[in-house]
Amino acid sequence: MIPRLAITTGEPAGIGPEIALALGDKAAEAQYVLIGDRRLIERNLRESGRPDWKVAEYDPAVRNAQEPHVLTVLDIEAPEKVEHGVLNKNNGKYVTEILRRAGEGALKGEFDAIVTCPVQKGIICDAGIPFTGHTEFFRDLAGVREVVMMLATDGLRVPLVTTHVPIRELADTITSDLIKRVVRILNSSLIEYFDAPVPRIFVCSLNPHAGENGHLGHEEIDTIIPALEDLRKEGIDLAGPLPADTVFQPKYMEQADSILAMYHDQGLPVLKYRGFGHAVNITLGLPFIRTSVDHGTALDLAGTFRADTGSLFYAVKTALEMVQAKKKFESRS
Repeated sequence: MIPRLAITTGEPAGIGPEIALALGDKAAEAQYVLIGDRRLIERNLRESGRPDWKVAEYDPAVRNAQEPHVLTVLDIEAPEKVEHGVLNKNNGKYVTEILRRAGEGALKGEFDAIVTCPVQKGIICDAGIPFTGHTEFFRDLAGVREVVMMLATDGLRVPLVTTHVPIRELADTITSDLIKRVVRILNSSLIEYFDAPVPRIFVCSLNPHAGENGHLGHEEIDTIIPALEDLRKEGIDLAGPLPADTVFQPKYMEQADSILAMYHDQGLPVLKYRGFGHAVNITLGLPFIRTSVDHGTALDLAGTFRADTGSLFYAVKTALEMVQAKKKFESRS
């Protein structure tokens, strides 16, 4: 059976509904189901010079491989007309309904994976809907305690212990218990979804020079090292804590299945420098596969149909690879 991917089209005024059209450029051994406003998708097809393309209504009972110039659409109507590049809080709930439909479908096995186009967090909040991001939305929908954000590109995977935490609060947020929960999710995910039977995980320190034996901070001695020692007793292969300016070198990256960063701006600048436009955001710890583009809504490009589709194709490619790796893992179990 061919895999079926839910493609959430994201903020309707941004580039998400435009870059998603590119999935119909050629055939694929998978079914792509675009979730969003059919009227908007059809308008974008006309405006982008694809007036002859076919839009097919999604039928859960039918799995058809992607054909050229055909888009399968699960229609969720935006309450107000969309203007390229212009945010409208009255369409905020529409965006979360797209995500909810995709997540509920994935939970019941209707979709093998979800690939998300970018959303605009602020306008959803302006609509009166508390929203901090895709990661937290799907975590709450799935009813799991902990998820892990990991960005990846060719030759480098960077998961995070913390995500959107102010620098001033980092040392208090990073606890031994949090590190252990994150590493356990990471380790099991690398085994199940990335064909790494015994993952090798390198761990960044928090302080410069890994704290210099307590002279530049005690978080390594008091928090990180004890957590890693406990995890090693569980059979998890860990190296570190290592200074971030040391571990992000080829000789270390080549040995690692992933490099765990303590905070957002410790690991992601390196990854985005290496692979921007060909990188993917992955949520680990969910009961389904979720990948995402590594960029935002690019409101200034909306309606020009010039936005780069590289990250979307990389997110789709990664999702399909994870689907296959999961099948391989389950066949061995």
